Amino acid sequence: MEKRLNQRLRTAYVLQNILEEKIFFGELKKQIPPEELPFINMNVLTTLRHLTALKSFLSSLVRKKIPHKHRLAEYLLLAAISEILYLNTPDYAVINETVNDIKKHCDKFLAGMANAVLRKIAAEKENFKAKSRQISPFPKNFLPLLEGYEKAQISAIAESVNQISPLDISVKDDPTKWKKTLNSDLLPNGTLRLYEYPAVNSLPGYQQGAWWVQDVAASLPVAALGDLQGKKVIDLCAAPGGKTAQLAAKGAQVTALDISESRLQTLKENMQRLGFSQVISKLADAAQYLQNTAEQYDVVLLDAPCSASGTFRRHPEVLHIKTLQDAETQVALQQNLLNLCENALKPGGILLYCVCSICKKEGEEQIEKFLSTHSNFKLSPINEADISPYGKWEQPLISPKGWIRTLPFMQKGMDSFFICKMQRII
Repeated sequence: MEKRLNQRLRTAYVLQNILEEKIFFGELKKQIPPEELPFINMNVLTTLRHLTALKSFLSSLVRKKIPHKHRLAEYLLLAAISEILYLNTPDYAVINETVNDIKKHCDKFLAGMANAVLRKIAAEKENFKAKSRQISPFPKNFLPLLEGYEKAQISAIAESVNQISPLDISVKDDPTKWKKTLNSDLLPNGTLRLYEYPAVNSLPGYQQGAWWVQDVAASLPVAALGDLQGKKVIDLCAAPGGKTAQLAAKGAQVTALDISESRLQTLKENMQRLGFSQVISKLADAAQYLQNTAEQYDVVLLDAPCSASGTFRRHPEVLHIKTLQDAETQVALQQNLLNLCENALKPGGILLYCVCSICKKEGEEQIEKFLSTHSNFKLSPINEADISPYGKWEQPLISPKGWIRTLPFMQKGMDSFFICKMQRII
């Protein structure tokens, strides 16, 4: 990305890359000058959270469709409308720079249209904000991923889209001590939650390796395993290593495996900072490893490749770049990995399956099919005490069947995860 771009123009290019090239914002952040990142981060995330409403407003105010060759103007306008409605920037600053950018980089006639549109938005700001609350944040391509949920659940999930995610932290030990040190809330599983926070690496304990950032839902799979002291565990698809760190902190003998060399390097660096030198890391494709391994483990943790459709609170681009087809593609891969896991699992051992997907095809339906076709495995219900040693959850996380399904509105915000524990009988 060019250095000379102003921040609003850079925001528009980021949005274009996300929505047209299906690139996650996290990848694009690496190209943004650090001094510009706070503004661009807020503008991009806010625009993505409200994108269905913003597109509706733009469509109602623009008589002719913006030509494809000038589509940058559309992204400039979407970001500008978002900024006027939801951020505290003076209207004139947003309007003037956006109109000038469209005049310079797109078309002078479009600039006149943009000026009229943005002035209309600014003049009727409260009216448009009220309308936006009536528009679903889910584009039509995302809705099939929510199949199987009740209407009230979908409504609550929709409300969670516009809530800015807090910072969740997992500590190596003594969360009650770190609760005070970090001035944070202590969640029932021991996760610490901060609602306002500076740069992560400036917080107490980071440089000393006392904790790591991990969404509360992502911390539940390892919590659900209970006592792991001395157990031999393989963490498949392990990078960047949040669950690996949890396993090591609980005294397990951990092998962390990942197919990506760069992501595995990140895991190694994280383990080094946290002081978990005993973790063994392996660069390998999980399916190939499971097909060929002679090693057997007490626990196989399969955090399976998935659509990541449950992470939209922190990554709202997911709403606009993931579809049911993405989930169905991953279902076949998940099924193959599940079928191979018994090769690395001792009789009597535990297979823990989890996905950060809200789609039931990747979660509940996947496991029901697996158990119906694998008589040598049985469901091992998750113990409430294992996931709530520090209090009670606001909503029940464990289903009547004994697995966990988290949703974004639970406990004032968490990723959507499916977690299931199974035991190999023979």
